[in-house]
Amino acid sequence: MPKIEQIHAREVFDSRGKPTVEVEIRCAGSRAGRAIVPSGASTGRFEACELRDGDPNRFGGNGVLRAVGHVNHEIAAALTGMDAADQQSIDRALCDLDGTENKSRLGANAILGVSLAAAHAAAEAKQLPLWKHFAQLWQTAAADLGQLPQQTSALGQQPIMPLPMVNMISGGLHAGRNLDFQDYLILPVGATSYHEALEWIITIYHRLGRLLTEKGYEGVLVGDEGGYGPKLTSNVQAVELVIEAIEACGRKPGTDVAIGLDVASSHFYDGTHYRLAATGDERLNSGDVIDLLEKWVSAYPIVSIEDGLAEDDWEGWQELTRRLGDRAQLIGDDLFVTNRRRLEKGLELAAGNSVLIKVNQIGTVWETFETLRLALQNGFWPVVSARSGETEDHTIADLAVATAAGQIKIGSIARSERLVKYNQLLRLEEQVGHDAYQGGRIFSALKS
Repeated sequence: MPKIEQIHAREVFDSRGKPTVEVEIRCAGSRAGRAIVPSGASTGRFEACELRDGDPNRFGGNGVLRAVGHVNHEIAAALTGMDAADQQSIDRALCDLDGTENKSRLGANAILGVSLAAAHAAAEAKQLPLWKHFAQLWQTAAADLGQLPQQTSALGQQPIMPLPMVNMISGGLHAGRNLDFQDYLILPVGATSYHEALEWIITIYHRLGRLLTEKGYEGVLVGDEGGYGPKLTSNVQAVELVIEAIEACGRKPGTDVAIGLDVASSHFYDGTHYRLAATGDERLNSGDVIDLLEKWVSAYPIVSIEDGLAEDDWEGWQELTRRLGDRAQLIGDDLFVTNRRRLEKGLELAAGNSVLIKVNQIGTVWETFETLRLALQNGFWPVVSARSGETEDHTIADLAVATAAGQIKIGSIARSERLVKYNQLLRLEEQVGHDAYQGGRIFSALKS
């Protein structure tokens, strides 16, 4: 058994220059495993609690020395000597030690740092690549979390390479609210391998950049996740520009490359209306938003919509699912926050058909497994996702492959905290095999 010998945390910095937690765990006789915790800008109200110091004289209150201290003292004392490979026991001990519903005492950033670092340390001790260690955990989890139904798409079964969902144009909280909707993404559904998919993505991204310049959008900056942030005249113009870039690269919209939206609607919902600033502070109710999205799905090759309605608008989500659930992937991010209980409610109410999987929303690897497995057992599409405040940590790439989640959402291909994960997937493709790629076939249940 890889026995934990040492746990150490420090304050480091994410892609936005904000402090975050890094944890190293060393097992007896092996190298240390290391993990860095990401952080979101567009965060759901029901996410696990990220502990910040609150000292206005230090990083504007965003320091994480309290979380670091919890790791180096209380958590280290409790976990030293435990089996790093027993992820379920490690994560259960962390949750019991914290003792709160949302990990607010020790901090989800402290807890997640240790949970992820334990996985890295166990992989080091077993002399396995991280994805193979995760795959072993995922396969043995069946005894505790239940078997998966056999699916023609192979989701959740043996490791497969994920279909990338990639940010092209950013708005909302990721790009200064230049658009109401947060992300306009592409999915290379017609590519036959991961490396081919990435080649298409990069070609389209750079062609879109030239297209924006040609149309007079000079000095276009990129948002937190690397997508372009032009000042456009309407939300739908972003969709049309992305389609134009796809066609300019000789690809067929819908057949080769489809469109995804991250609406992030909780951030322009005032409790009564959805307020669209890009169209003159237009005020819409849930039905109006659904009408708009349905119109777009009919007019454009949109195959995926994330957070089409707000995190508390359950009735609206039910109607959205009734109307579009067989035509598009309807992802709950703020709605489900990678939380098993929230997802159970969504299943009961028939709200959505997909869940975004973000490890820092729930705070441990095992709880992430629980939510991911529940989704797959009930026919939901899971999408493993990065955050807007990312790091040079590549763990989610290994997690997506090992669990056969089928999709990954990392951001764009313009910044190193994103590319470290895309490049890791290129390495993993060599190990898993080029034929271990489902791509757009996972959407075979959707109507054209």
